[in-house]
Amino acid sequence: MTIDRIVHAVAGAFILLSLWLARVHSPNWHWFTVFVGANLLQSGLTNWCLMSSILRKLGVPEGVAVGCSR
Repeated sequence: MTIDRIVHAVAGAFILLSLWLARVHSPNWHWFTVFVGANLLQSGLTNWCLMSSILRKLGVPEGVAVGCSR
């Protein structure tokens, strides 16, 4: 997997997890959803993402995954 795919998968998982936690535990978990959405907006506007930087330092490959075309 590439950095972009991991970031998208983790963000999606966090959003689904926080919505589920808000449903079964406390509505305050919606704030976590807001936080993830704000971070996605910020990374889209500034082209910088902390998770991408961390994954890059860990040696995760960048670019298009094998078998995908853009």
